[in-house]
Amino acid sequence: MSDSSWCDITAEDADSLVTFYETVMGWKKDPVDMGGYNDYVMLKPDGTPVGGICHKRGVNASLPGGWINYFTVDNLEDSLAAVKARGGKVVGDVRHHGNDSFCVIVDPSGAACALYEKGSG
Repeated sequence: MSDSSWCDITAEDADSLVTFYETVMGWKKDPVDMGGYNDYVMLKPDGTPVGGICHKRGVNASLPGGWINYFTVDNLEDSLAAVKARGGKVVGDVRHHGNDSFCVIVDPSGAACALYEKGSG
């Protein structure tokens, strides 16, 4: 069983998009240093993380535009094999966030999402 864990968007001009969501939604930005520029974790007014807004460069250069939902799976490797077997595509490499692993995929309809496996520890 999987559930939605996170969402983010990759855009050419993340700084302007951050300002848009700060104004429209009342979110606040928390910069994440990406080595020469910042991507952003967006926070509700109470400090609860909502998602991320990222520049379409560096590790995110190959990601599709639009909001991407991250769905938690029990085993990322098995899920990626199933993606390929069922006509989907894996976008880029498996990436890591601490002990967790994730990878963006495109399903057979052309919709993008990411599969996310919680690590142990």
